[in-house]
Amino acid sequence: MPAKPAVLVTRKLPEAVTKRAAESYEACLNEADKSFTMDQILAQAEGCDAILCCSSEKFTAEVISRLPKSVRALATFSVGLEHIDLDAAKARGLTVTNTPDVLTDSTADITFLLLLAAARRAYEGERLLRQDAWTGWTPTQLLGVHVSGKRLGILGMGRIGRAVARRARGFDMAIHYHNRSRLPAELEKGAIYHETPDDLLKVSQFLALNAPASPETMGFLNAARIALLPDGAVVVNTARGTLVDDEALQAALSSGKLAAAGLDVFDGEPKIHPGYRALDNVFILPHLGSATLETRNAMGFKCCDNLDAIFAGREPPDRVV
Repeated sequence: MPAKPAVLVTRKLPEAVTKRAAESYEACLNEADKSFTMDQILAQAEGCDAILCCSSEKFTAEVISRLPKSVRALATFSVGLEHIDLDAAKARGLTVTNTPDVLTDSTADITFLLLLAAARRAYEGERLLRQDAWTGWTPTQLLGVHVSGKRLGILGMGRIGRAVARRARGFDMAIHYHNRSRLPAELEKGAIYHETPDDLLKVSQFLALNAPASPETMGFLNAARIALLPDGAVVVNTARGTLVDDEALQAALSSGKLAAAGLDVFDGEPKIHPGYRALDNVFILPHLGSATLETRNAMGFKCCDNLDAIFAGREPPDRVV
């Protein structure tokens, strides 16, 4: 019987994914789920045919240049690719795959959770109860922002952006969007296209950031762009923390320019800008967008599907490089 391909799995994955990896490959597993340093990953990858990695590991050009010669593929347990230098991977001859499609709905659900929780001051309300500080209902207690019927601006109308729009229509929200290119009518479904992001911001009573991280979107939501938003707008980010200028957002939340924000992603994760902890009108989550068992299983199975194809000499279904 031919030897199984050797795969380094850098993080602890759901049980069903781990079982499949262990059955299909000579899998080097991270049972404790302690983050490995890149030097540790390079050492453990010796003799491996592929690495099943996560977005928490940074495969820079320097790291890729030091990979053992045996490694011919990186299967990332993510849709985002900003942690991998794709040019360096291509030059090295590595195959890189990701996990599109399967986390669309779970991330859209979190987007709407953040939108509602931020608008309706959920953090402040829960804190009252947990601290045993609630003295009873009053007519003016924790008045929030009405969601139904408002204008929702979506920056990035890909799979997740369109899934957010589907949910928003259930709240009778008017959908506006900006995308690198306008969608065909059957995908727009009546959403109003804006040719520039700035035009979108001017009408967005709610703003959902769903654009990928890129040099063009780095620090997108800065002070100048926040100033374009209607007074009392609500901002939600489930894309990447690098899209937001943290200090500009915090200043707008403190001044009342923005009513609230809901954030699931942060620049420099797992560290977050400490200013967020002092703000009552920001609802924050620790990057839970894809955190359902069904979604994380599907992501892991996609990684395995891609690796199976690579080892069988077939084109992997989710090749990026």
